[in-house]
Amino acid sequence: MKGAGIDILRLDAGGARDHADALAALLRETVRGGASVSFRHVPEQAEAHAFWLKVADMVADGRCDLLVAVRDGRVLGTVQLHAVPMENQRHRGEVAKMMVHPDARRQGIAAALMRAVEPLARARGLTTLVLDTAKGDPAEAMYAKLGWVPAGSIPDYALDPAGRMRATVLFYKLLGRDG
Repeated sequence: MKGAGIDILRLDAGGARDHADALAALLRETVRGGASVSFRHVPEQAEAHAFWLKVADMVADGRCDLLVAVRDGRVLGTVQLHAVPMENQRHRGEVAKMMVHPDARRQGIAAALMRAVEPLARARGLTTLVLDTAKGDPAEAMYAKLGWVPAGSIPDYALDPAGRMRATVLFYKLLGRDG
């Protein structure tokens, strides 16, 4: 897939392992830029690399799909789609770990990644997608612009890299209803 002058690639487990160093660098810069994406501190390269090897394992066993945005051989963004394993929720997926390198933001990369998630979810038979983002972050407006519906906000949901409690906004998108 192409968008915003980039290629969107779906990585298999081997591809995730092959790109682990680049994804680790992306994770470190994303956290350094203020996004928490599950980290309170900028992880060391080895810790970030280990994180991506765990993601590769999830890709290998079918729990996760991994998309990356690449321009001129450089990984500039990524997003994950996690299928929910519970029998009564197999129609649902969670979009997680949306990251765009701070130097590449506001170029349509996150939107291209989000648009690429939807056909992937449909191909998996998923009809309901959910995600969360820190309240007040620029991503909040982007998700709404892309048709995601805010379901509500939870105060004091997570600590940001500066150690402050942040509220999060939960979003959903019903794929079966938007054609």
